Amino acid sequence: MPDDGKLYEQDFYAWGYDQAKAIRAAHAAFSDSGTNDLRASLSELDWENLAEEIEALSRKDRRELRERIATVIEHLIKLQFSPAEAPRAGWEETIVRSREAIAAILDDSPSLRQTLRGLITQATGSARRIARTALHIHDEA
Repeated sequence: MPDDGKLYEQDFYAWGYDQAKAIRAAHAAFSDSGTNDLRASLSELDWENLAEEIEALSRKDRRELRERIATVIEHLIKLQFSPAEAPRAGWEETIVRSREAIAAILDDSPSLRQTLRGLITQATGSARRIARTALHIHDEA
């Protein structure tokens, strides 16, 4: 695993989880021992919530990736089942834009690649419901 500075640059998602783990380990170590000055300054930190917030930053990338995947699937469904001509170009543009965003997220956080299958499965259900609802609203279903 690269050092923290490199990991931060190479894979924010993995870095966030590693840092949260390190914060929790440091908290446990300093709770058991440490000098008074160090202990006093570190005791001011809200260790658990700091760790949770860092994890939340990592989850943000995962959530955005799932949302972008859902958008691609939704618009592919609309392209397949909608007879309407007018919105097709917009759907196609959204697919291209979303795929670019997906690539950028995966470039920033390559460890998210291992979650793609699960994210696609999660996104497919909601994308189908959204597409079905949209098609129904416009009397295209």
